[in-house]
Amino acid sequence: MVSVLGDDGLGGGKLGGRTEIIDLKTNKEVQDLGKYSVDEYSLQHKGELGVKGILNFVEVKEAQMQVVSGIKYYLKVNVIQNGMSKIFDAVVVVRPWDRSKELVQFAPYAN
Repeated sequence: MVSVLGDDGLGGGKLGGRTEIIDLKTNKEVQDLGKYSVDEYSLQHKGELGVKGILNFVEVKEAQMQVVSGIKYYLKVNVIQNGMSKIFDAVVVVRPWDRSKELVQFAPYAN
């Protein structure tokens, strides 16, 4: 018998549900997606942010993934804005079969 929820470094979880991603500091793919989300948001809002609103990626602090039509990543991204550390929620969908990714949501974290 083979387990679909084996020890894959993702933290386990229900099929189709969100799964915690562990070892974030060493997970290059997740850190790259965090940087992508900051860069993409900055590009989309270039005129609105101005020099003082520039966001600089620091690291992904928390991450979950969900298999949908692709892989949906839910990220808590730490950025520096105006010299202050801030957390943003980002949702990125990756479709490996066509090598695409899309920033679906990026907003300041609201506790």
